[in-house]
Amino acid sequence: MTTPPQHELFAPGDTLPDDLAFERRLLARGVRRIAGTDEAGRGCLAGPVVAAAVILHPGQRIEGVTDSKAIPAERRAVLAEQIRSQALAWSVATCSPEEIDRLNILWAAMEAMRRAVTTLQPSADYVLIDGSTDIPRLGLPARTLVKGDSRSHSVAAASILAKTHRDALMLALHVEHPGFGWDSNMGYPTESHYQGLAVHGPTIHHRRSFRLSK
Repeated sequence: MTTPPQHELFAPGDTLPDDLAFERRLLARGVRRIAGTDEAGRGCLAGPVVAAAVILHPGQRIEGVTDSKAIPAERRAVLAEQIRSQALAWSVATCSPEEIDRLNILWAAMEAMRRAVTTLQPSADYVLIDGSTDIPRLGLPARTLVKGDSRSHSVAAASILAKTHRDALMLALHVEHPGFGWDSNMGYPTESHYQGLAVHGPTIHHRRSFRLSK
């Protein structure tokens, strides 16, 4: 299979009928294993950045899957289980706070997505990436999609896995460090989080390259 150039598959300003349109266009050109990838936690002060990659079966739709931010937490958990059990392949990967401080948050997020995509079994033929930044050293044909989690069903599925996985990590860290409100803010910069930093100082899970005071 030879993957056609991106410009032959997607024209600027395309009006797409639904969130499987990108996948159908690729399938029509012979691309079979299409991975969507997304990350969670870029804007947080603490915790890893988490990425997921999902390959759905050709034409597969899982009812209710959309941008994870638009789904209540309990429903996200149910959908995440459905995605893990029904997808052709899925993977989750992280970059630690130390890696975030070393690489910066953008490139750490890209690295987490690269890790998620490259550990898929079976591997992807083509990748739909949420956002506007190409993943370095991916080694696969790919397309970036701004607001991809609301435009591509595969990317939306990945957004749900990334979000639910990261939330579970932060809930576990909250048990160890209860003074920062991570059970509700998940590491994002909220008043309770800043108050915890003022009282307790940063933990090993905080991103030292971020501004940790208001």
